[in-house]
Amino acid sequence: MCGIVGYVGKDNAKDVIVDGLKRLEYRGYDSAGIALLLENKIFVYKKRGKIRNLEIDLRKKQVFSSTGIGHTRWATHGEPNDENAHPHLSCDGKIAIVHNGIIENYSDLRKELLKKGHKFLSDTDTEVIVHLIEEEFKTAESFLGAFFKGLKKLRGSFAVAVITLHEPETIFVARKDSPLVIGLGDGENFVASDVPAFLPYTNRVVFLDDFEAAVIKSDSVSIFDFAGVKKEKKEVTIPWSISQAEKAGYKHFMLKEINEQPRAISDTVSGNYKLITDGKLDGIDLNKIRRIQIVACGTSYHAGLVGKFYIENFSNIPTEVDYASEYRYRNPVLTEDTLVVSITQSGETADTLAAMRLAKEKGAKVLTVCNVIGSTATREADSVIYTYAGPEISVASTKAFTTQLTVLFMLSLLLGRERGVLDSSEFDRRLKLLMEVPGKIESFLNVEREEEVVKKIALEFYRSKDALYLGRHVNYPIALEGALKLKEISYIHAEGYPAGEMKHGPIALIDENVPSVFVATEGKVLEKIVSNIEEVKARKGKVISVTNPGIKEVYELSDYVINVPEVDEFLSPIVNVVPLQLFAYYIADFLGYDVDQPRNLAKSVTVE
Repeated sequence: MCGIVGYVGKDNAKDVIVDGLKRLEYRGYDSAGIALLLENKIFVYKKRGKIRNLEIDLRKKQVFSSTGIGHTRWATHGEPNDENAHPHLSCDGKIAIVHNGIIENYSDLRKELLKKGHKFLSDTDTEVIVHLIEEEFKTAESFLGAFFKGLKKLRGSFAVAVITLHEPETIFVARKDSPLVIGLGDGENFVASDVPAFLPYTNRVVFLDDFEAAVIKSDSVSIFDFAGVKKEKKEVTIPWSISQAEKAGYKHFMLKEINEQPRAISDTVSGNYKLITDGKLDGIDLNKIRRIQIVACGTSYHAGLVGKFYIENFSNIPTEVDYASEYRYRNPVLTEDTLVVSITQSGETADTLAAMRLAKEKGAKVLTVCNVIGSTATREADSVIYTYAGPEISVASTKAFTTQLTVLFMLSLLLGRERGVLDSSEFDRRLKLLMEVPGKIESFLNVEREEEVVKKIALEFYRSKDALYLGRHVNYPIALEGALKLKEISYIHAEGYPAGEMKHGPIALIDENVPSVFVATEGKVLEKIVSNIEEVKARKGKVISVTNPGIKEVYELSDYVINVPEVDEFLSPIVNVVPLQLFAYYIADFLGYDVDQPRNLAKSVTVE
């Protein structure tokens, strides 16, 4: 969950790496540091807190180097401070390392290295690796040999980048269960945890797989397995522009990404239109599917809950949804006619990857819904359907979620048609309705009055300590997602519930100080949710309703109303979540919090 950046080439590595770290700050922001390879020493500078703290101090350092590595940390072992920040040095100061992941046997390795005279300056598991490589180099024939020997003694997950005075103008990298991608330039090469780090310089990349390492120089990249056998890897071109990874005048990435949703949804529909209308998924025989299991985490899990409604309604295939972090511990029943659908924005979520691997081991087919071309999930799945959201920088997911819903809706139509549940005319009708959704969201976002309404309601409630989010049927998961957004970025305690379950417990929370946010748009459960609103009002609760214009009962009962355009009930989650995203955004902004980088969270969760 930390950010790694490395550079070797013709420019000043310090500037390139700091620029890359700023683009990866969503991956870790407890501390930041940089190591530069000079003629006879490794210059290391690191600082607790945001990258801007590091950047300000580095401006005073007149250092030029063509080779270096940098890191943004999300703390696992040891509190966030200058000593625990990466990079870490070997005892002789000739080797520097940055690391993402968790070394499970670090305590045993540390004890062994202490007995051999190594001195540790931090509380991290990472520092063990650099001392281990230093120790192995005493007897190895080459630094690369020592690097491999050290890696083989590690248990756990890791992505590492190492520079050393023993091999100038070279970066040694390796991965196991944690992402690393190499950027290919002209007379320069890059390595990073994620593509946006070097997107201003190149969009030509090579993704490393587990148990692969690379030796990166300015004019060459050599890739090996951990046995030292050289491998050939395919180059991939990433279809993202640098403008997609910048704020473009918005105050925060989250606000920009909320406003990008019409384009992202439209791109996702057009990008998958031929795949869905042709009726084929590579590597999967749709006619053999008898059961579906969806695995995901966080926001993607909520997308999966909506996807269950879609798939069961349009294809009659029994569908389960599991938290990926719990999936492999319940001994799931899997057969050859089970399709496991994994949903992941980054394609690197550790729990989701573990669930996918278990499913494949048990003989099930795996389809992944993912935003990142070439990510681990896309390489390991039997088939892939991409969301075309572009880079999502804010930790709190918005456009990734709505594009996931878009893909799941399209997938359900495909399954329904192939199984004969939907005829061609109904398939076409519903696909056409989906194509109208970007325009509906655009109209909501472009009506200044409606966004101002959301803003004013946020101003009324930003001092609240608790909130309840309620929805029914296909919008029940949207209540969960709305509550999650508020929790993630404003740190206000919020609970999402199916509104019908309110009377079985959450109703005890309701009083005049706890706002209840209802998703109350047109659909077959509207009368039911109106009754739930009345239950809240009877207990003097404050009601905020997301609803459609003209629903008189909701207007009369609600204290505050946010209007959204009316769409088909099954497509309403894609529209209804947008004002809830804005509501959370404005509350966090009024509170003065760092919206894009909320405390304790990271964008890509690559550890268990």
